[in-house]
Amino acid sequence: MSKKAGWQAPCAEAQSLGRRPAAQEARQFFETYFQPYQVINADGTSDGLVTGYYEPLLHGARKRGGRYQTPLHRAPDDLLAIDISSAYPELKGQQLRGRLVGNKVVAYPPRAELLQSKALAGTEILWVEDPIGAFFLQVQGSGRVQLADSGEMVRVAYANQNGWPYKSIGRYLIEKGELRLDQASMQGIKAWVAANPAREQELLNVNPRYVFFKEEKIADPTVGPKGALGVPLTPQRSIAVDPQFIPLGAPVYLATTQPNSATASRHLMLAQDTGSAIKGAVRADYFFGFGDQAGNQAGKMKQRGAMWVLLPR
Repeated sequence: MSKKAGWQAPCAEAQSLGRRPAAQEARQFFETYFQPYQVINADGTSDGLVTGYYEPLLHGARKRGGRYQTPLHRAPDDLLAIDISSAYPELKGQQLRGRLVGNKVVAYPPRAELLQSKALAGTEILWVEDPIGAFFLQVQGSGRVQLADSGEMVRVAYANQNGWPYKSIGRYLIEKGELRLDQASMQGIKAWVAANPAREQELLNVNPRYVFFKEEKIADPTVGPKGALGVPLTPQRSIAVDPQFIPLGAPVYLATTQPNSATASRHLMLAQDTGSAIKGAVRADYFFGFGDQAGNQAGKMKQRGAMWVLLPR
């Protein structure tokens, strides 16, 4: 942010405060250097959806075998990411995905076609035991895998995707009458799959998007995964936003409620990530951290909220 116009003074002052300023110092810093602006939707409303995400833990191995039968893939060599924003400025920050067939660029295959055709053979980086866990890993964007064959813990970070729009499998189950709205959490979906194992692939293929990963070593297990901004996410202080409305790196005051609760949750956050389902002005995805407890909270987080973005005075 220090390279952007208007941000030099607050960034320099933030650096001078050090990593752990006193609460009053931090408050004075934000009140001195920033002006809050309430975020308003295009229709004039001021509230929107706040969901949650986290860094899951999966169990896997480097080689396929036993219970480790579900692959995680790296980005294939023929996947193209095309930026046409120079010709279409309204598409800034967006990329088209495809592949070259002859002299034409065509859409990259959706999930079902990719997996049924074996088009991704040879791009496996790890094998995990839980296909539903692997699916939700793609939704979360990154996670950790405990390797049974070496005992090592590695991080799998988002590398790319096949270009298809994200479609909610929870919404699909609601529309089919399989789940009520209040049941369509991550936990509710996992329970439905456990009760309907023969329909697992039907459900997963509802979402044509497929995410590719890259492996990263974990130097410090207390440090979170990197978001779209390129810096590690901080549990309960980082959010994903739509960068068409909220600048990445900006402080955002988020007023919402705790998961499945009317208890207020009001905190100053940092806009440090994006997501394919995070679209609109008043729209946030709240990062809960790593592990099962964070996942339990994230899976239940479907609350209403209001947002104020803090911009340099």
